[in-house]
Amino acid sequence: MKISTYNAASVRARLPRILAWLDENQPDILAIQETKVEDELFPREEFAARGYHLALNGQKGWNGVALLSKTPLEAVRRGFDDEWWPNDARVIAAETAGISIINTYVPNGTEIGSDKFEYKLRWMERLDRFIREHFDPSKPVIWLGDINVAPTPLDVYDSPKLLGGVGHHPEEFSRLHEILKFGFSDAYRLMYPEVRQYTFWDFTLMRALDKGLGWRIDHIYVTDVLKNRILDCQVDMDARRGEKPSDHTYVTVELSD
Repeated sequence: MKISTYNAASVRARLPRILAWLDENQPDILAIQETKVEDELFPREEFAARGYHLALNGQKGWNGVALLSKTPLEAVRRGFDDEWWPNDARVIAAETAGISIINTYVPNGTEIGSDKFEYKLRWMERLDRFIREHFDPSKPVIWLGDINVAPTPLDVYDSPKLLGGVGHHPEEFSRLHEILKFGFSDAYRLMYPEVRQYTFWDFTLMRALDKGLGWRIDHIYVTDVLKNRILDCQVDMDARRGEKPSDHTYVTVELSD
């Protein structure tokens, strides 16, 4: 069973590339972030033609998350189920093939000390409560997506320089650690505990991909009952190259049946 995550930076802008990747790699589940399209305009037909069931939580021009699955998606949750929390289309969860999948696009935070950074920290705290309210750590649960945190020095190209900035800040590490206490383990680090590997390369840095100027901010976390089922976890570097790529690439975990 192959489960993948990908920040598309606009699903419609990246559609031909996504479809070609699906045809080649055939994941059973794909979690997409930053779809940037309201649900009624999402290109459903192209994915349905490839045998995927869809669950969407989108909005016009911003954010947006989607789940694609070869098996039906049940118990779909959109957002935090909290009328007092802004509906910013960053969370979608569902059950499929006996696994609960939580797909998130964590806020970036923009600038330390800003309202947006404080929002990111509060958002992560709310996500922690959401997971504990609705999911059971003794069951198969996967949390994945654009987490927008590079939690260790191996996860960013220059930790001494970047430590204390957005995406590599102790306050973010603390919030992420609290979420992981639910019972999650990092699938990539379970397989490759000492490997320096990135999933995002900033377009504003010239030839960032070729120079290795990246961040590992797209993660797949699993509960204990899934740890022994992990066969591999890979980052698709080739999918970041070519014409009009996203600034992120695909991360895929493969589980035994």
